[in-house]
Amino acid sequence: VQLVESGGGLVQPGGSLRLSCAASGFTLSSAAMSWYRQAPGKEREVVATISRFGGTITYVDSVKGRFTISRDNVKNTVYLQMNNLKPEDTAVYFCNAVPPLRSWGQGTQVTVSS
Repeated sequence: VQLVESGGGLVQPGGSLRLSCAASGFTLSSAAMSWYRQAPGKEREVVATISRFGGTITYVDSVKGRFTISRDNVKNTVYLQMNNLKPEDTAVYFCNAVPPLRSWGQGTQVTVSS
């Protein structure tokens, strides 16, 4: 099983990024998926979760109205569209199943700074 996150980078406050998570060795449609993030000195937190076929979506309060999670089970990929980014969104972002698989990807760094 391999999860590969991409799409991070440095962006100014108010900017946007679109993260992707490509899964291999694992059938994406078999599980709900979440995006997680971990900021320096903080615990990893769940940012957004999408059910197996996208019918149920939840977000942590701090990103509601700004982030959108989606998935393409044919492409075995999960996405996170992040708009109106804030400095407090700075973190390494990971994706994983719900509950998490044993293996985690390397994550993708998102830095929001002017």
